[in-house]
Amino acid sequence: MSFIDELKFDENGLIPAVVQNVDTGEVLMVAYMNRESLDMTLKSGRATFFSRSRQELWEKGATSGDYMYVKEIRVDCDNDCLVIKASPAGNACHTGNRTCFYRKVEGGKLIEDKEPKASSDILMREQAVIIDRKNNPEDGSYTNYLFNKGEDKILKKVGEEAAEVVIAGKNRDRDEIKYEVADLMYHLSVMLVDNGMTWDDIFEEMEGRR
Repeated sequence: MSFIDELKFDENGLIPAVVQNVDTGEVLMVAYMNRESLDMTLKSGRATFFSRSRQELWEKGATSGDYMYVKEIRVDCDNDCLVIKASPAGNACHTGNRTCFYRKVEGGKLIEDKEPKASSDILMREQAVIIDRKNNPEDGSYTNYLFNKGEDKILKKVGEEAAEVVIAGKNRDRDEIKYEVADLMYHLSVMLVDNGMTWDDIFEEMEGRR
């Protein structure tokens, strides 16, 4: 028997799902799933929900590219609520915010959180997009161009970008350093995916060096 058969869906055949960033623990969004959307999520690895307003299935990111790559599903003690631990490929909220919970209550009023858009999970979000490009190639994609050219091209680019970082550091130009380091990190992400690895493998290694 599948765990889905043990879930307690409501009278409309739905169950709430809280989506949480697998790396930071941040709550990103809340949506609803039915049996079909949950089954699709398990098969594709990308979070798919049921829209109560449109009365249809919707895959998060299908139109925006902001997919939620599911890493783990947890079920509460009453079997009537899910927690989806995911690696987001972009912003969770349709407003362009990283999370749907970008407002807080302060003095009895709703105040927008002034957190910067960039966050520490950007590497994982970028790599989630790279993995999707590898699994679902797109015409004109630079990432797919690198994968198609193969290992030698990818490693050559890593070497070139590393050299550019050295030059930028020598020039002591902050804008140049930011730009070149970002280029290097992207190409390193591609190289890791090409080797069947993710940044989690690197973080694990770094943790062991403390």
